[in-house]
Amino acid sequence: MVSRKADATPVSRARPDSTEYPAWYAGYVASVPNGDIVAVLREGGNDLASALRAIPESKGEHRYAEGKWTVRTLLGHMIDAERIFAYRALRLARGDATPLAGFEENDYARAAGSDARTVVDIASEMFVVREGTVRLFESLPNDAWARSGTVNNGQVTVRALAYIIAGHVTHHLGVLRDRYGL
Repeated sequence: MVSRKADATPVSRARPDSTEYPAWYAGYVASVPNGDIVAVLREGGNDLASALRAIPESKGEHRYAEGKWTVRTLLGHMIDAERIFAYRALRLARGDATPLAGFEENDYARAAGSDARTVVDIASEMFVVREGTVRLFESLPNDAWARSGTVNNGQVTVRALAYIIAGHVTHHLGVLRDRYGL
C-alpha cells in the first residue's frame, strides 16, 4: 500500500455518476458494490482467485455454444481488458489528453494464444495483473481520480475506469457461472 502524508485530503472513491463514462459501461459500473473502489478491486481479486481456482483444467476448452470463446479464451480476454482499462486509467491519471482508441476484443482473443495455455497458468497471470491494477489505483494522487479524457470516442474519468475494471470482471464471472456452468 502506498503511504500518504497524514494531512493529505482523502479522495472520494465513490461510485462515479453517469456523466463520467459512456452509457455502454453503465452495466459494469452498476454491478460494482458500494465502497472504496480500491478495496473493492482488492476483494474482487480474492473472489476472482477463488472462482478461477475452481475451474477444472478439463473445462478449459469448453464452449457454451458454437462459435463462442473457450473458457481459456475468455480468461485471456479478461486479462487483456483489465490491462487495457488500467493503461487507459494511467494515461488519464497522468494528464495525457491524447484520445485513446478502442480495441477489437475478438482480434485480441484470436492473437492471444490462450487455448495453448493451461487454466492454471492463465489464472496465475490474472492474479498478477489484478495486483498491478490495485497498486496503480492505490498510488494515484487525489486529484488524478477526477481526470478525464476521450477513450473509444467517449469521455471517461479515471474513477469510472476503476469501476469499469471491477464490473468487467464481475460480468465475465457471471458468464462463466451462467453460460459455462462453472
